[in-house]
Amino acid sequence: MKKEKNITTESTILNAAKNIFQRKGMDGARMQEIADEAGINKALLHYYYRSKQLLFEAVFKNAFLLLAPQLNKILNSEDSLNIKIKDFTKNYISFIIKHPYLPNFIINELNRSPEFVQKLISEKHFPNIQKFKDQITENVENGKILPIKPEHLFINIMALNIFPFIASPLLKGFLKVNDENYKQLMEERATEVSNFIINAIKS
Repeated sequence: MKKEKNITTESTILNAAKNIFQRKGMDGARMQEIADEAGINKALLHYYYRSKQLLFEAVFKNAFLLLAPQLNKILNSEDSLNIKIKDFTKNYISFIIKHPYLPNFIINELNRSPEFVQKLISEKHFPNIQKFKDQITENVENGKILPIKPEHLFINIMALNIFPFIASPLLKGFLKVNDENYKQLMEERATEVSNFIINAIKS
């Protein structure tokens, strides 16, 4: 019973933390707010997670391990390159709309703690892009797409998907849109990005 209660409490903490991080971001979140959201006292929260950073890493890892297997399945499927680009973009953008703190967290961790990123990469569900790279090379050799290094194509896909979330405050200012309109733009990008990439490499 005690073990079950601990698992339930930890799950409650992680859900509460996710809600606070989504609303206020890593810097704006406070441990007391998370404890209040979870319906527990701050001492119990610190018993499970000694610091906000450790709690944020746990929330991030849980979310990332929901996304990673989806992306891995897409990249290693038998589908055509065009379908993979569409499915990858759609899944990634849809997921990040629900977990908007993820891209900025990755950037912050790359600068602050490369060790955490290395641990993430070593996870068994971390996407393997080798089959995707081989498929790009084969499409280039067969004249189905314009010549491009697989690495560059993958970077282009990731950049077009990630940047609007990382730079959202700046882009909202340039575009003069509110949060709701910007969210709608991000939803539209699931189609816009994949079409842009597919048209750009079409032979």
